[in-house]
Parts: sequence; C-alpha cells; structure tokens
Amino acid sequence: MRLVNIGFGNMISVNRMIAVVSPDSAPIKRIISDARDRGMLIDATYGRRTRAVIICDSGHTVLSALQPETVSARMAGKPDRDDPEEEEEMGDA
Repeated sequence: MRLVNIGFGNMISVNRMIAVVSPDSAPIKRIISDARDRGMLIDATYGRRTRAVIICDSGHTVLSALQPETVSARMAGKPDRDDPEEEEEMGDA
C-alpha cells in the first residue's frame, strides 16, 4: 500500500484514489455537500481554504489545502520544492 501526503502530515492510499479535482465547479460543490450529508466527508484542510477534492473508491470525499497539481506530483513521487506548506512542515522539524 502506497500512501501520499495530502498536507499537514495527513496521508491517503494512492490505490483508493479515483480523482483529484479542483473544488471550484458547481458539480464538485454538490459532491462535497452530498458527502457531508452522508457522513462521508473527510476535511484535512486544518481550517485552510480547500484547493483539492479527492474522490475515493469507498465513496469518501477528502478535502485538502494543497493544489491538485501538488497532490498529483506527490503521487508520482516528484519532489515539489515550490510548495509553501511543505516548507512550513519542514521548518517545524
């Protein structure tokens, strides 16, 4: 099982992810609302603005404060040095 960091030390299984999308469109906002109503929403933003919505094969919807491109790069194993949140995490060590 391969895990990817979706911000603030939160991890998600790459094998369970179906899509990583931007939260801006009306259909994605409906998906978020429906997941909240069903109790299947996981908010991993720590109060920050939602920038990526991760749809899982289990029916769960995960909110992340990272850009979809950042999550995708982390899934591919590429280092993302332009990520300010990652620098913030590194500074805490």
